[in-house]
Amino acid sequence: MSVARLLLQSLVIGFLVGLAVVGFRYWQDGNDHKTVEVVQRSASQATAGGPFSYAEAVATAMPSVVSIYTARVVANQGRFRNPILDRLFGTEPQNQIKTGSGSGVIFSDQGYLLTNYHVIAGAEEVRVSTTDGRDFAAQLIGADPETDLAVLAIEASDLEPITLAPSESHRVGDVALAIGNPFGVGQTVTMGIISATGRDRLGLNTFENFIQTDAAINPGNSGGALVNAHGELIGINTAIFSQDGGSQGIGFAIPADMASSVLAQILEHGQVIRGWIGAEGRDLSAYGKQQLGVDSGVILVGVVEDGPSALAGLRQGDIITHIDGKVVEDVRDVLDMVASRKPGDSMKIEGIRKNQTFEATLVVVQRPLMSR
Repeated sequence: MSVARLLLQSLVIGFLVGLAVVGFRYWQDGNDHKTVEVVQRSASQATAGGPFSYAEAVATAMPSVVSIYTARVVANQGRFRNPILDRLFGTEPQNQIKTGSGSGVIFSDQGYLLTNYHVIAGAEEVRVSTTDGRDFAAQLIGADPETDLAVLAIEASDLEPITLAPSESHRVGDVALAIGNPFGVGQTVTMGIISATGRDRLGLNTFENFIQTDAAINPGNSGGALVNAHGELIGINTAIFSQDGGSQGIGFAIPADMASSVLAQILEHGQVIRGWIGAEGRDLSAYGKQQLGVDSGVILVGVVEDGPSALAGLRQGDIITHIDGKVVEDVRDVLDMVASRKPGDSMKIEGIRKNQTFEATLVVVQRPLMSR
């Protein structure tokens, strides 16, 4: 092969290699530029409160959530005190102050706020701290132990009431943010999702319709806010399922619409008004259903003398199968149906007595105040 031909081949190969290197670098630079662009766009979205940040939701809701501190005087029995010696020498046990903490949510610019009843139960002094550093003495306006809610009032201006989310907007899987004062460390936000809705029959309250969430809820969060990604109130944090007292990803909140209804009734009537029929029931066992040939029902195990049920002729041992034409599944059904009625309303009862069907009409009265 001639020298000229070898030189030509070398030049061609060198040109091709150089072209390939330049092309690779151009491709690499272009991809680096695209990567930076994507990262910048993501950062911009996060800053604007996009899907990677809930800072705006928190900033919207946080001023509406307060910290609550309680105090009550208890007798100090003392670990080694001897009551006989106390009486003999005329000594008295010294009192001590027991403190507690929780959270609350501002519902009105007039100073009304909601918290859990168990947060303030038995307290002789209640104080409220707002996010802007102000501290107020709080007055108990009213409580509803059967939903574990209480209404407090503070004399304050420039308050920021929470915005309620429409109840129909809650979906399992939606983001949920819990805001409160866990362990008294200061206002804290945790994030999770709505794990379930309509949780009842948990034995926590008489009337239950909980929102379940895996957002961390700890002691001190009680009475605080569970909000959505827009900073709107979903519910009032109230309880956790735990084996050691700490958060294990199963927390419960009272729905905002239920809490708002309790607030309105307490402000209007001083209490929540519900229906009552003066009877106690238990769920039918599987054996009882089989013997009676029914799929569901409630057996009356107690009837209050001169109460609505007794006046309507209901007796202990009666099986209630229908109320106003609706099938009664269990005791919870009866409780909810009766509680939703107003005093003075009539209810048609259908059931079974000694293997014979019967009907009765009773007049609902106001449910007596119940304590926990």
